[in-house]
Amino acid sequence: MNLHHIIEAQQFDVSTISRLIQITQDMEKVVSGGGTSQFRGRIMATLFYEPSTRTRFSFEAAMHRLGGSVVSTENAAEFSSVAKGETLEDTVRILNGYADVLVIRHYEVGSARRAASVSRIPVINAGDGAGQHPTQALLDLYTIHKEIGAIDGLRIAMVGDLAQGRTVRSLAYLLSKYQDVRIYFVAPPLLKMKEDILDHLREKGVWYTEETDLDKVLPEVNVVYQTRIQKERFGDRIADYEQCRGVYLIASESLRLMKADAIVMHPLPRLDEIAKEVDSDPRAAYFRQAQNGLCVRMALLTMVLG
Repeated sequence: MNLHHIIEAQQFDVSTISRLIQITQDMEKVVSGGGTSQFRGRIMATLFYEPSTRTRFSFEAAMHRLGGSVVSTENAAEFSSVAKGETLEDTVRILNGYADVLVIRHYEVGSARRAASVSRIPVINAGDGAGQHPTQALLDLYTIHKEIGAIDGLRIAMVGDLAQGRTVRSLAYLLSKYQDVRIYFVAPPLLKMKEDILDHLREKGVWYTEETDLDKVLPEVNVVYQTRIQKERFGDRIADYEQCRGVYLIASESLRLMKADAIVMHPLPRLDEIAKEVDSDPRAAYFRQAQNGLCVRMALLTMVLG
């Protein structure tokens, strides 16, 4: 499958993901060798309407490692003509004249698709509100492949803010393409996984269960995908946020319940949902996961820019 825009996880098939994994492994060698001049003269624009550390910096570092250049705004809502009322579509049309690829993060679901509809250059979705975050899901899948050795047969617990978490939504779509995957959704009732994802998993014949007791699930899985309770998605529902925060904590007691070869993942940033004591355990994969983002995004840029 040829890639142009990267909008949602559903657009990736297993053969394309396998090719991405191979190119990412090649990019690890490129990074260890000091980079390449492959994209000298090419420009990437990063247009971020929401805060980001890992996604923006890893994309920008990826382009630099590939020999290209970056034009960027870390707060497009305030430091671009959007503050004057310019539409997303008009902003994208203008950036088409300045750059060869556009990476966008926006607070509205569907914003990346809107951007792609008016863009002749590739648009990469770096997160659209509570919708999707396909490049995060791809680096998550790469991390699972690298750490566990395979994706078929995976047993994974997705924990925390599943209703508003774009990373778990995208990852669930990707995992539905593999064989014998079992997904344990662990969340407070207010934050349970939305029906569109559950409908998709049922349609694809993927085994899943919904639980509220994390300790019950920990011995069953080889990946624990912990997520942050996202205060910014609650708006003025402060009481709901307070009811959900702190419900699930991965700490030393959790590690004792887990399999010896299981791993803990997290898209980061973390707040209080993984204790610092876990960091020193070899099963804590979340910082390695974040580092994988650089090479995965180098691979994706290579695939869309040719």
